[in-house]
Amino acid sequence: MTTKETEIYSFFEIPIEHFPDRSARWLFQDKENVRALIEIVASGLVPLLDFSQLVPLNRSLISDTLREQESDILFSVPFHSKSETDNELLIYILIEHQSTVDPAMGFRVLFYMMQIWDTQRREWESENVPKSQWRLRPILPIVFYTGAQRWNTPLTLTAIMDIPEALTQFVPTFDTLFLNVKETDVSTLTQTDYSLGWLLTVLQKEDANKTSITEALLAAMSYLNTLDPEQAQQKQRAIFYLLLLILHRRPVEEHQDLVKLVEQYNHGMEIEKMAQTMAEVLMERGIKQGFQQGTEHGETRAKREVILKILQSRFDDIPESIITEITAIQSISRLDALLEKLINAESLDEIDWLNHDNGNST
Repeated sequence: MTTKETEIYSFFEIPIEHFPDRSARWLFQDKENVRALIEIVASGLVPLLDFSQLVPLNRSLISDTLREQESDILFSVPFHSKSETDNELLIYILIEHQSTVDPAMGFRVLFYMMQIWDTQRREWESENVPKSQWRLRPILPIVFYTGAQRWNTPLTLTAIMDIPEALTQFVPTFDTLFLNVKETDVSTLTQTDYSLGWLLTVLQKEDANKTSITEALLAAMSYLNTLDPEQAQQKQRAIFYLLLLILHRRPVEEHQDLVKLVEQYNHGMEIEKMAQTMAEVLMERGIKQGFQQGTEHGETRAKREVILKILQSRFDDIPESIITEITAIQSISRLDALLEKLINAESLDEIDWLNHDNGNST
């Protein structure tokens, strides 16, 4: 298995609800996607920066208690101008994927920025750099929001203050770039010649009906097919992302049709084989995850969902009678027995699908 394959399949080792932030972090490992994001939210800055020398900084400022609702990623990028080369820009992307809007976001962004600058200060002190030579790096803060709820709260400190107008001049102010993925116009997302915007148009439809996400996929695939051969790596990352999005965020009964749609536009990339392999990894590594989710949604329901996912990933044209039998099973032991047989079965005929339990849950 190649490094890239290992990287892709690592998505299936995480709880499925963490896919939004993990997938965003993975997308932004590509320099072109970081540049595309800046072009969407602050196009005027792009000519100033040398994205060919963009470097990710392996540092997270998110505490363990907040990591389930957001993630972050930090980059350094030099300016093109020689007179500004000593002042590399730090790009701080805060990935917010919870649907609940946090009115304290402005405070948190400032808090994270202060941590970055304090790290610089401590480095200068440990290296005995004279204070006359201290120069804080400028930070470009970006909130990348993928939640569904409308965000009307300003990203300012005054959002969580009740103070007279006369005192607002004493409150620190700063600008934060904000991309609300679900509410940004498609024309805005796709105004640049990069795949990121088109991927985000599909992400917009992750909870929409099948027709809507199919239309978004068709538009995205049409764009990806216009990429030049030298952009093959960008295209491959985009295809991987779409497959991951389908397998993680869409109902299992849609997987086969949506994967085939992607395959129709990419005959040379063995899309179906990649999706099949991904689904098998999801099956093998997701069983335990599915059972853990059962503590919240009912263990029998979680196990039934896992069995249906395995069926969809391994076999075509699942008879409706088998789906009906599975959804009617209430016995955990019966589901466990089916699961064990299904993992090793070469065909559907090898398994006795009749529901032999009496409705007991244990």
